[in-house]
Amino acid sequence: MLKRLIRVASPLTVFDADIPFAQLKAKYANEASRFIDIDGLLVHYRDEGTGPTLILLHGILSSLHTWDGWVEELKDRFRLIRLDLPGYGLTGPNQDHDYRLSSYGVFLSKFLEKLGLEKFHIAGNSLGGEIAWQFALAHPDKIDKLILIDALGYRPDKIPRLIRDVQTPVIKDAFKFMTPRFLVRDIIRQVYGNKGKVTPKLVERYRELSMREGNREAFVVRANTPWETNYHMIKGIRNPTLILWGAEDIWMHPDHAEHFFNDIENAELIVYEDVGHMPMEEIPEQTAEDAVPFLLEHSDPTTDQAELKQAQEVS
Repeated sequence: MLKRLIRVASPLTVFDADIPFAQLKAKYANEASRFIDIDGLLVHYRDEGTGPTLILLHGILSSLHTWDGWVEELKDRFRLIRLDLPGYGLTGPNQDHDYRLSSYGVFLSKFLEKLGLEKFHIAGNSLGGEIAWQFALAHPDKIDKLILIDALGYRPDKIPRLIRDVQTPVIKDAFKFMTPRFLVRDIIRQVYGNKGKVTPKLVERYRELSMREGNREAFVVRANTPWETNYHMIKGIRNPTLILWGAEDIWMHPDHAEHFFNDIENAELIVYEDVGHMPMEEIPEQTAEDAVPFLLEHSDPTTDQAELKQAQEVS
């Protein structure tokens, strides 16, 4: 994709300047948006709904907006906390440019601690799924139920073309200032099973948030960060786990869903036909409906009011 772009376009036609944070905040933050300082990083998150607490973690090149459908479906039954991870969305880049998985785990611990959360469900897609299951391994007592949606974990048989491109010397530098609309559209079409759902508005959101100051460079750094080989630890997960997967996921083949299902002792698996890498965004109503009985069955009592009050005071 990027190779083709470099061959056919001149620098003047493809240069895309960063979009200032203030401009993006005005467009993509809303009345539910909050910002909290974590080690000097102003983190964008939203805290909505009432009921048992469910943490939602997005995947690569994405943002908390990927969970809009779930929030709409679940806010009457759950307290939903979602955030833009470092390097993505309105949160933007880390000052130290450290995007190792272990660092994301440390960051998440600090974020949840600052909100005063002690027990919760957690769901993650793609990169967010890997952060979620690693957090469950490190803090099993904090997690009630775990939901993995097309999660990273096992070494892929084939690295996605986008990742391979930004690991190439010339292209990884070009990616920092080239984000043409057609490229973003093509990437989203790769991860959607139903290409008809890739609307101009969806493309615009992904493109503009990726162009927040520092986000493109953060993605290049993340893509070039050595993979932390700890998939062998997945067998240690003891929390009840729901695995949701798109049958048409070309980034993380459905075989990976089977690996998670076989390795996690207390796991359930649902595979969706004609759906790609982000089922919770592509078919939010169905995936949210499937998550509800799993989350409510034999769950711990809802987060107490003192915990909720502390989180509200922090924000």
